[in-house]
Amino acid sequence: MPRLPRRVFLSTLLATPAALLAPSATQAQTAGASLSSPQAVVAPLQPVPITVRAPGYTGPAAIILFDSRKRYAGTSEGRIENGQATIAVVPRGALGPQWAALFLSGQQAAVNPSLFTLDARTRIVTGRERFDAFIPAAEKLLGQAVLTYTLGTTQVHGYRSPDSALLWLRDHVYQQRAARYFDANLRATMDAFRDAQYQDGSFPDFLDRPEHQVWAYRTPVEADVEYLYVQGVFELWQAHGDDGWLKSHLGAMRRALTYTLQNPLRWDAARGLVKRPYTIDTWDFEVGPTTIDPSNGKPAPRHWIDDKTIWGIFHGDNTGMAQALGMLASIEDRIGDPNLAKLWRDLAAGIMRNLNSLSWNGSFYRHHVPFTKVTLPGVNAERQLSLSNAFALNRGVLDATQGRAILAEYIQRGAEDTARYAAGRNDGAFAGWYSIDPPFPQGLVGVAGRSGEEPGSYVNGGIMPLVGGELARGAFRYGQPEYGFAILEHYWLRMLSKGRTFLWYRRDGAEGVGSDQTIPTDGWGTGNMLAAMIEGAAGISDNAIAYRDVTVSPQWSTTPDIRDVYAVARYAPGDGYVAYRWQQGNQAITLDVTGSADRTRLALPLPVGAGEGKRSQLSVTRNGTPAPFTIEVRPEGRYLLLEAADTVVQVRITW
Repeated sequence: MPRLPRRVFLSTLLATPAALLAPSATQAQTAGASLSSPQAVVAPLQPVPITVRAPGYTGPAAIILFDSRKRYAGTSEGRIENGQATIAVVPRGALGPQWAALFLSGQQAAVNPSLFTLDARTRIVTGRERFDAFIPAAEKLLGQAVLTYTLGTTQVHGYRSPDSALLWLRDHVYQQRAARYFDANLRATMDAFRDAQYQDGSFPDFLDRPEHQVWAYRTPVEADVEYLYVQGVFELWQAHGDDGWLKSHLGAMRRALTYTLQNPLRWDAARGLVKRPYTIDTWDFEVGPTTIDPSNGKPAPRHWIDDKTIWGIFHGDNTGMAQALGMLASIEDRIGDPNLAKLWRDLAAGIMRNLNSLSWNGSFYRHHVPFTKVTLPGVNAERQLSLSNAFALNRGVLDATQGRAILAEYIQRGAEDTARYAAGRNDGAFAGWYSIDPPFPQGLVGVAGRSGEEPGSYVNGGIMPLVGGELARGAFRYGQPEYGFAILEHYWLRMLSKGRTFLWYRRDGAEGVGSDQTIPTDGWGTGNMLAAMIEGAAGISDNAIAYRDVTVSPQWSTTPDIRDVYAVARYAPGDGYVAYRWQQGNQAITLDVTGSADRTRLALPLPVGAGEGKRSQLSVTRNGTPAPFTIEVRPEGRYLLLEAADTVVQVRITW
């Protein structure tokens, strides 16, 4: 059995009121002493009434908990009368069975090596439906986007495109980022893409679907598939932490990014940037009229590369590539070659320097910078704001000035458009989640009669929840929480609460139906919104793997009707989780945090006036004793920063 550390024992005694330490007139009899839980499985930070029996004893009692990693997980104290008591304990620490010891008058009287099993499930409880029902609704909707079938000798299980009954790498990776909170069965699809990698290091867009006679294929104009594979592997590994599995993908990741960095179809050596044909953002067809597909002689969008291809630099390929290089560098540091880690980071930094020099206009990244002059009637290329600007907010490649500038541009345009929409004008939009704004005029985009030819439809100016989700997450990251909450609430009221959401919408709010395969359960947009809820609103960020190094920065103080929140984020493929209880009252904030972390960083937004002025000072305690802290002043306000390496982190701030 674990031995009670002296420091814990002493702190328990010191924390116990003197009256409780006084021995009872009845001599303590520890024979037959026991402690048991009415619940076999418990949730973090949710009190559990423990039944304590000590025949013949009356006096003080303490229950000490240790988690499944043998870390101290808390002390609860009470008093036994006539041999019986109920003492509430608060489960903390790593998931799994918890060891407990009962102390009577400072002496160990009983142990239970498995008092209960601690388990966790992603949830948020605020007392308000728009937040409390958000995660269950998102989980249900994502479940409706699952596609499972047999491929060769294995069963793939992934998240399909809203417009195609296939497992596209792009759609799966972005949905997997949210699905990892609920779905433990995610490895097979990433393994199948690894096995489908071409010899040159590139990937197909989607996996074979044999029963539909559909075979894997790479759309030639795309330059994003390789970095998306690295992102997908990294984010799945982050959830389960299995280094052995990660090693099985390391070679494929190296080949993938090397392909992009060296293949003349993808890399422009003169500019030091990823290149591609003139597509709309990251989509798979070139701007221009519907033409004849040389492979089958049928009218089609321009998916291919030929002598009429307009080459240039698209910013999203480069911010995505820089992010993937950083992810691969972290992987090399963990299981690979540290020298390669430095190379990948240097390449990422070079890409961002070159991109900022070429494409940054002071407010956002220009949509496409062609290598030769291109004149498109009715297109002001300097004004076109494309969706990968929203994605750049969360790729870890921008400085704070850039992030705030991109948000400011979206906020301004969105406010103008929604005001016109509210006034009943045809030139308004119900949300500012643009695929591209302004869109290409009629006649400049040909997709063989499908959605996108008309301005304001599909990726040619349609309104996309996947963009809104990235904007919301970026808003919390760069100090615009009110904007982030507004997006999440809009999405909840208009779409998620109805259990019906599409890849895109027309500017007047009409649902975007691309084909007879379109489903009303767009997991991509839902996943991005869910990430904004967990990482942004709840403020739970994983700085490493399996929530072993976390930042907790709850943003609830900007919502006037929320003052008490219980939040949990759990990766279903592993045992990593974070849980907290946040409360804000009259001149006080309390935060109780626990989880699988070895290191917890807190960044708590302070209300205006808290600790400011000569007569207003902050008092900060951690686990009941004064704690060192720093104040960081950001453009959006002041944050209190402190760190802890304990399973029990109880912070109280008063002013």
